[in-house]
Amino acid sequence: MRYSKVWLPFFHKVLLSGLLLCSACASAPKNELNLQGVTFAKRPKNIIFLIGDGMAGAQVSAHIYWSGVGTTVFEQFPVVGFQKSHASDYLVTDSAAGATAFACGQKTKVGAIGVLPPDERPCKTILEELDGQGLATGMVTTCTATHATPASYISHLELRALTEEIAAEYLKTSFDCLIAGGETQFNQRYDKINLIDTLKSRGYVIRRGPGLRNLPLDGSRPFVNFTHEMEPPTASGGRTYLPPATKIACNFLQKRSDKGFFLMVEGSQIDWACHTNDKSWLKAEMADFDKAIREALRFAVENGETLVVVTGDHECGGLALVAQGNSRKYFTPVFSTRVHSATMVPVYAFGPGAELFSGTYENTDIYVKMREALGR
Repeated sequence: MRYSKVWLPFFHKVLLSGLLLCSACASAPKNELNLQGVTFAKRPKNIIFLIGDGMAGAQVSAHIYWSGVGTTVFEQFPVVGFQKSHASDYLVTDSAAGATAFACGQKTKVGAIGVLPPDERPCKTILEELDGQGLATGMVTTCTATHATPASYISHLELRALTEEIAAEYLKTSFDCLIAGGETQFNQRYDKINLIDTLKSRGYVIRRGPGLRNLPLDGSRPFVNFTHEMEPPTASGGRTYLPPATKIACNFLQKRSDKGFFLMVEGSQIDWACHTNDKSWLKAEMADFDKAIREALRFAVENGETLVVVTGDHECGGLALVAQGNSRKYFTPVFSTRVHSATMVPVYAFGPGAELFSGTYENTDIYVKMREALGR
């Protein structure tokens, strides 16, 4: 068959497009997770709760488009819902009130951790409750241990800024593992008390550095690993410990108790990137958080008794994805503020009990749904 000179350029373009498409497919990153057809227990024995601090729909959308549609972990979750993040006193919340809502199932005022209005009475957190029932508990975070989100699971104070007081409250509740920055809040204090010595006297193994070495991974003893003396660096600045720490914590906690475990994992610096309106920082933090979620999901797929829930405590930066110049093929991330916003936040769930997390609900309902899933 012969083609005219008019048609030849057309077929050349089609052939070239096909070759380019095949080349793009070959080089595109493959999503190695498979969340389809996994057999679960009737109820979860374990819960892995991952919080992207400052992360809402816009941050997830940007991550998907930066990474390539179909390649991110967020696109694989079978259940997605939305939670309303407001605090008891303000429509725009903060990490303290947001994390307290997750931890206690009740709303509190902005800046408060583990206490409820109007009289700042302590509320028992899910970590404390499950610890009391014999489950193993732990936290992994890319900020200091005394920062608002981890503090809200272990501390009961009216102000999140009371960091030395928060550190002291780690001695009031037993926990099985902690991987975080902020060692100086425990051993270089104004009151000259060395809380690390106290932790050692209570049987905790204390380790330092982001390498996560020489930990009692057989589950024989609880541990604290201070990754850095103060705040950990950024993901783009060399911090890599969040994904392996998530994997280590899951495997460790599984060995610590036959009754199950609760693990809170926080991608803390998504929020900090948005506070500074730094899109490159945000891109790196979202990619790092994606890797940590993958580790949690791998564990859940193999285990069959683990519920994985992922959400953010609030949105930060008022992020919008707008057309780049006159082109609609690409987007530009545009921040409208350097503080938090009242945008609703997506919730992703996988595992036994995941169906509870569909729909639209208050942030406090996440606590309720976790307890309902566990049947406790």
